[in-house]
Amino acid sequence: MRIRLLSFVFLSGLCGMAIEMCAARLLAPYFGTSQVVWANLIGLILLYLSLGYFLGGRLADRFPSERVLALLLLVAGLFMAIIPFVSQPLLQQSVVGLGQVNVSILVGSLESVLLLFSVPVTVLGMVSPFAIRLTMREVQSAGKSSGSIYMLSTLGSILGTFLPVFLFIPTIGTRRTFLVFALVLFLAAFWGLRSSVAAWRIGQYGRGQHVSGAKAPTGAGRFQQAVLQVALAGVLLVPSSALLAAPSGPLKAIPGLIYEQESLYNYIQVTQSADGTRQLILNEGQAIHSIYNPQQILTGWYWDYFLAAPFFTPGFQPSQLGRVAIIGLAGGTIARQFTAVYGPIPIDGVEIDPAIVSVARQYFDMREPNLHVFQEDGRAFAQQTQASYDVIAIDAFQQPYIPFHLTTVEFFRTLYKHLSSNGVLTLNTGHTQTDFRLVQAFVNTLSLVFPSVYVFLVPGTFNAEIMATKQATSLDAFEGNLSALPPDSLLGQVAREVGPQAVFWKPDGGVVFTDDRAPVEELTDALLISYAEGR
Repeated sequence: MRIRLLSFVFLSGLCGMAIEMCAARLLAPYFGTSQVVWANLIGLILLYLSLGYFLGGRLADRFPSERVLALLLLVAGLFMAIIPFVSQPLLQQSVVGLGQVNVSILVGSLESVLLLFSVPVTVLGMVSPFAIRLTMREVQSAGKSSGSIYMLSTLGSILGTFLPVFLFIPTIGTRRTFLVFALVLFLAAFWGLRSSVAAWRIGQYGRGQHVSGAKAPTGAGRFQQAVLQVALAGVLLVPSSALLAAPSGPLKAIPGLIYEQESLYNYIQVTQSADGTRQLILNEGQAIHSIYNPQQILTGWYWDYFLAAPFFTPGFQPSQLGRVAIIGLAGGTIARQFTAVYGPIPIDGVEIDPAIVSVARQYFDMREPNLHVFQEDGRAFAQQTQASYDVIAIDAFQQPYIPFHLTTVEFFRTLYKHLSSNGVLTLNTGHTQTDFRLVQAFVNTLSLVFPSVYVFLVPGTFNAEIMATKQATSLDAFEGNLSALPPDSLLGQVAREVGPQAVFWKPDGGVVFTDDRAPVEELTDALLISYAEGR
């Protein structure tokens, strides 16, 4: 019995943490993975566990039975199994809320899904105090017993952290991962209830005797016991196995979906429109990270603006462009454009997610021989590379947020060292119709490193392209270089598209992003609120 109880404790820790890791991934395609989302998730999980500890202790004192504990595991498994199915229609409401700019629907859908986790997490929290009550024999050993139980629970939580992230989610997806761990709880419950059935049968045939002296069941009794156990196995295992085998469909359905995958870093989707244009969509899907049409090079969107970055150098000619770095390679849109416009110049593309690189090669034809892909974090790349670049382009998002460590003055100082004498740093960020606080914070930060900073507000979008030059430059030189381009060339089209949007932007002495304090998420959240309010 003791081994079984300790196993229950370990499995409760395992499945409890698995719920948290899967919950984060379940929410990511709709709400992102910001600190706000994580804070809500972790805070509520801890609240549910606290409630479970309290209720578990009280229930164990009233009903100190292993059968009751096994039933708790069964309840937790059942509610865990329904989460991926009940949550999807609730999460789809968030898409409606975003489309209608309705904050109440967005918040309501998030709260509803978070409440779905309350029952299984609360019930799993009841297991440890229940096990302490059942294993306690003497007051003198209370500390040892409780310490062992909480150690096992924590060890289970450690395993429950790594298994979903590194094994199950990348291979079978988030929803089936929920079902795998629900099945684990079903099996544990079956183990406990089966033992209870066996003990009950012995009691039926050995009334008035100790268990060790109980009468052996008759043939009919053995048959009834077998029927009970088979029925119990069927009740617990058949539905869960059927759910596990059933196709779950896309985690988030969107029009034109031709591919989806859950990687270690992202929920990846690829869509294709009627004209053959493909788009790379990540996580909550409110932004397009790459676009590809085999018949077109320019997109009419912010990607085109990166091509104009070298023209701040007086007298610049396209043949003078040397090496380019792209931090946030995604599907390779920028790399494809630079190759088509400037020829086979060396390009170093940095993408942290190997799965995105694979998708880009398969669906976005990212096979340029001059492109060298580095599958690592952008900041780690900047600290390790020895190369010098004429252009460093930053288009890295954990949508809708730019990773904070890619926004700080310390990071930009590192990139400054890797720019050639006439090098240009360019990055993509966002704004609303009236809220430019994030843009201004970037200008403030970049101005501490670079002598000239310019902003391009991309018409018809909420994108802002910011360019910072290593040498002091001017808009006159930029516009002069662009005006000299042949109007019917690709760069001529870029000149007409980009040139009129250039603005010299000054720092205002406000927010500066540093490694110690970079409120990128707070400013981005403020933008989302401004957008929701129509500002």
